[in-house]
Amino acid sequence: MGKDLILVESPSKAKTINKYVGKKYTVEATVGHIRNLPKTKLGIDVDNGFVPTLLNIRGKGDLIKKIRTLAVKSEKIYIATDPDREGEAIAQDVVDILDSKLHEKIERVLFNEITKKAVTEALNNTIKIDEHLVVSQRARRVMDRIIGYKVSPFLWRAVIDSSGNTLSAGRVQSVALRLVCEREEEIEKFITTEYWSLVAVFTTKNGEELTAKLYEVNGKQIKIPPKPKMTEEEWSEFFKTNFAIPGKDIANKILEILKSKNNYAISDISKKESRRNPYPPFITSALQVESSRKLRLRPRRTMMLAQQLYEGIDLGSEGTTGLITYMRTDSTRLSDEIVNDARRFISERYGSNYLPEKPKSYEKQNKKNVQDAHEAIRPTSLKYTPEFVKEFLDDTQFKLYELIWKRFIACQMESARLETTSVNISADEYTFRSSGTTILFDGFQILYDETSEETGDKGENGSSLIPAGLQVNHKMELKDINANQHFTKPPARFTESTLIKELENNGIGRPSTYAMIMGTIVDRGYVQQLDRKLIPTSLGRKVNTVLVKNFPDIINVNFTAQMEEELDLIANGETNYLSVLNDFYGPFIKDLKEVEANLEKIICDKCGGELELKIGRFGKYFACNNYPECKNIKSLKEIAGGSNEPDYTGEDCPKCSSRTVYREGKFGKFIGCEKYPDCDFTKVITLGLSCPKCNEGEIVTRRTKRGKIFYGCNKYPDCDYASWTLPKPKEEQEEPVDSSEDEY
Repeated sequence: MGKDLILVESPSKAKTINKYVGKKYTVEATVGHIRNLPKTKLGIDVDNGFVPTLLNIRGKGDLIKKIRTLAVKSEKIYIATDPDREGEAIAQDVVDILDSKLHEKIERVLFNEITKKAVTEALNNTIKIDEHLVVSQRARRVMDRIIGYKVSPFLWRAVIDSSGNTLSAGRVQSVALRLVCEREEEIEKFITTEYWSLVAVFTTKNGEELTAKLYEVNGKQIKIPPKPKMTEEEWSEFFKTNFAIPGKDIANKILEILKSKNNYAISDISKKESRRNPYPPFITSALQVESSRKLRLRPRRTMMLAQQLYEGIDLGSEGTTGLITYMRTDSTRLSDEIVNDARRFISERYGSNYLPEKPKSYEKQNKKNVQDAHEAIRPTSLKYTPEFVKEFLDDTQFKLYELIWKRFIACQMESARLETTSVNISADEYTFRSSGTTILFDGFQILYDETSEETGDKGENGSSLIPAGLQVNHKMELKDINANQHFTKPPARFTESTLIKELENNGIGRPSTYAMIMGTIVDRGYVQQLDRKLIPTSLGRKVNTVLVKNFPDIINVNFTAQMEEELDLIANGETNYLSVLNDFYGPFIKDLKEVEANLEKIICDKCGGELELKIGRFGKYFACNNYPECKNIKSLKEIAGGSNEPDYTGEDCPKCSSRTVYREGKFGKFIGCEKYPDCDFTKVITLGLSCPKCNEGEIVTRRTKRGKIFYGCNKYPDCDYASWTLPKPKEEQEEPVDSSEDEY
């Protein structure tokens, strides 16, 4: 009697499952996708229903042969690829490579978590492949290929880059680049507005101090001037309902008036109680954002570590088990069983006052068309506390697991209760205000807290300590007062985490794509990371300008979000493949034809023909269209003619306040002052990876004297870490290929 065959995507996942199912089963990994569109041509019949041509991926012939052989010998074939669109498409690819006679033996299995119980239950409750999910994935893949294949060659012509960068356009990556570039333009165009604040220190009759800020003048609240260089008419209109201190002269006049007063007294005391609710359990985007903010991990690193926790960790005598549920999800749903376990844990560990009367549900926070096939990201079992598993995880794995654990437990805890006290201190028409917040009950914050700003900045007003026993009409003595100058600030640059938030808020991208999008725009050289901020390079700006100018209807937030929504409708069976592709292709091909008609020709200097872009074994080049009569060819560098335009970072030099630029040195790329050699400021560019040796520094790219690249710690010579290869955790496994966006 033959064994049953279980097919998964990842070798490490196969290894974990094999330990659960025993000798009755053979577990084999597809190692990601096994079929894809052809590399050398479009592979889509755009004139006949957008039918894609899917080919077996080169290099996977032996694996496909092995799967076919095992399938023939098996009693049943369980396809247990990941529970999302990509996993469903891989499952269909497996069906397509097998003989039709074997199809009746095939069952679809979904593992939301890799534990013995979950695997056993899934094998006993098989389903069929979801055709709607497969079609949705195919439609997305076709869209991405059409844009990548049709637009990227245009980019090579329009933005001739002699540095050798492989330019590419993508349905989502190009919109992400546009957001970064537009934010940079906002920053550059921003004009600062000067304003002043007055902050005083008062003392009570008992000598207790209270810091307060000037809040009102003549009953008009002090506001920041809405824009710089206002006209007299604009100021007049503004002062009808508001008050401002726009300059030093006015600030000093008011300061002198306030110093002369001796009748300060408390005019009002108000108390307001509020509740702070716990945060929902993690979905993919939220995990990437919080991991970036708290652990300083890049999204792709977060997903790699999460995949390791999902696929299984060797827990010694406990054996290998998955520690978290599936890490690509946009659902906040939780099973009743795990919620009940969490409530018992909270009651036993923290006490009944930390346990809400009813379980908390976050499903109403799920967005429209959310893929609700599986739960939020959570621990698979509350037996595996962070303390229990710490010895089996490396430092970064542990920190990520602890973050997921705390977020999940906290989401079922009681809300925090806060009391905010505001005290007004007045003298005639001038009123100061001081506010302080007291935690009445910490609730979930005993375990998990999150500041409202990514930087952790609480804001300019801050929170003061309010002395006890204050009452209205109590006299206050002015001890000290100062005028402080301020300037309005431009919008902050995106970080990877805030850009993910922006994409998600606009309905762009999906759980499986965020890490890839961030990686692509950085890897392609369109965006640089400086102190974790995303700054477009000159190349990125050129690419964005060309794309937005020529494809305004496609490289567009609203259009991209609409396409994402239509793909979700396909997945839900509410629309069809052909309708969605027609909605996409119509405006796209219209823009493309107009662009191609206006594209300036490059004339052959030997025969007068046209030089066309070609791709050869050594890369891209231009060749005459009269070949073989004319064999004239030109390199991209010859056509480009070189460029001396510096690549500005967007930052100022801390030494001389000039602009800083990216430079190439004998040890690699670095940041320097544009005024060199008059100013010798330099700064090393790190790769955003922690040094595996000292855990304090970050990895930078260096070159040997002979020009060979290696990786070292930026804390050198304090840390002498060096490696020929980019450092990775020991347990890192190849993550299944996600072809979620084509890069032609």
